[in-house]
Amino acid sequence: MLTAQRGESALSATTEFEGRRVLLVEDETMIAMLLENMLGDLGCEVVGPAYALDPALALAAGDEAIDVAILDVNLAGRPVFELADALRVRGVPMVFSTGYGARGLREIDRDVPVLGKPFQARELAVALRQALEP
Repeated sequence: MLTAQRGESALSATTEFEGRRVLLVEDETMIAMLLENMLGDLGCEVVGPAYALDPALALAAGDEAIDVAILDVNLAGRPVFELADALRVRGVPMVFSTGYGARGLREIDRDVPVLGKPFQARELAVALRQALEP
C-alpha cells in the first residue's frame, strides 16, 4: 500500500512543482486518490485521473496542457504503452508506476523514471524531478 508522509522534505518541493499539470493514469481507485493527494501536496494540478486506457488516450489526444504524466504500467490487464507512445509524440515526459519494476518495460521506455509500488511522497517528488529535467 502507498503511504503519504506529510511533513517530509519532498513536500517542501511544493513551489518547485507549483502549477505543474500531471496526467494521472491509475486503475486502482484508492491508489489514484492517494496519488492525487500527494500531487496536490506537491502543488501539482491533476489532469484526470483516468482509470482505464481509452479515457487516458482521449486526455492525451485532447487540448489540455500536460506537463508530465504518471502511468500505471498495467491498466486492468492492458499495457499502457500505446499511451506512452502518444505522450512521447506530444513531447510529454512521464513516470511509470508499477509493482513489477523496470523489467516490465519496453527497451524504448528504459530511460523513463520508474516508481516501484509502494512508494512515498518523497520518491514521487524525485521521479517527477527526473522526468521534468531538460
